[in-house]
Amino acid sequence: MTLPVRFDDLGLPGRRHEDWRWSDLSAIEAALAARANDGAPDARRWLIDGVTGPVLLFVDGRYSAEGSDPQGVTIETSGGDEAHILSRLTRGAVGATLRLGREQAAGPIQLVHVATGGQAHLHHRLTLAEDAQASIVETYVGAPASWTNVAVDIELAHSARLMRTVRRLGEGGVHTETLRAGVGQGASFMGTTLLTQAENVRIESHARLHGIGAFASLDGIMLGRNRQTFDVVNRIEHAAEGGSSRQTWRSVADDRATLSFAGKIQVARAAQKTDAEQSVKALLMERTATVNSKPELEIFADDVKCAHGATVGELSKDALFYLASRGVPPAESRAILTESFLSDALATIGEDAVREALTADAIGWLRRGA
Repeated sequence: MTLPVRFDDLGLPGRRHEDWRWSDLSAIEAALAARANDGAPDARRWLIDGVTGPVLLFVDGRYSAEGSDPQGVTIETSGGDEAHILSRLTRGAVGATLRLGREQAAGPIQLVHVATGGQAHLHHRLTLAEDAQASIVETYVGAPASWTNVAVDIELAHSARLMRTVRRLGEGGVHTETLRAGVGQGASFMGTTLLTQAENVRIESHARLHGIGAFASLDGIMLGRNRQTFDVVNRIEHAAEGGSSRQTWRSVADDRATLSFAGKIQVARAAQKTDAEQSVKALLMERTATVNSKPELEIFADDVKCAHGATVGELSKDALFYLASRGVPPAESRAILTESFLSDALATIGEDAVREALTADAIGWLRRGA
């Protein structure tokens, strides 16, 4: 397909569209005018120590065989999802294709994409057969005047289990992601995202629990300062009986950053005995920052247990005073309390090394601003 050369050519919905009213992707314009750096970066420094398994390296939307160790994971070209405007742009893009059966055991798979400038599109497909299990860690590193656009399609059969962890790091740029997940009977999908270094971010996730007893969690952390804008839109759709879901998001907004979260739980009439929870909490480090939260419940079944809550506040003055009375410096006190505030959103990561890496990323961000 012919990729757009101007921001207006993308045809993205404006702020009058309810799901896009908090999105600011204006930095894409600089990426469309920029070119990628011809030098191939060494992505090994972005790998998580202690994690074994396949390694796939992408640079500016192109697969790097030299820096990869696929171990059976294939690279294919995508057709894209014509129904979604951002996914549509991934038509003809490369991406990792994972198809696992119950007899296959996959160690944590690391995908690293480094954007050096310009636009880059990826499309990953993850299909797990009955009783299959897999863990995937995706690290996206952006440079100024770069745009990484990712589409992810997931399908989990009976009793399959998938853990997906995403890190957005780097020095700037734009990150957009569209995820579609189908979760079958007794299957489990756990997704955790950490957003730090990017000028603009929009992530849109839709998990459909179409099997009896299916489970999904869409958790994450947003850490923004300066004039960063992050927008996360989650939808978990319960379409079958006995399903359960969780959404746990924690945000820290500093300077003039704008962090937004819109999460919806949909329960169909046939989805009796659904158990769904949503917890959205944010800290304002400066009152010049902005946090937007929009939790929603849409329930058509009678026998359900659904709850949601959203809070925005500041660090406890009593807790800060207590730590100060014990001789802890103010900057250290703020970092300690903020680290504790973020821990809930990382609790579902199964591998210790991955959870520790994301915790270190978050702590590093906090300490840099202390």
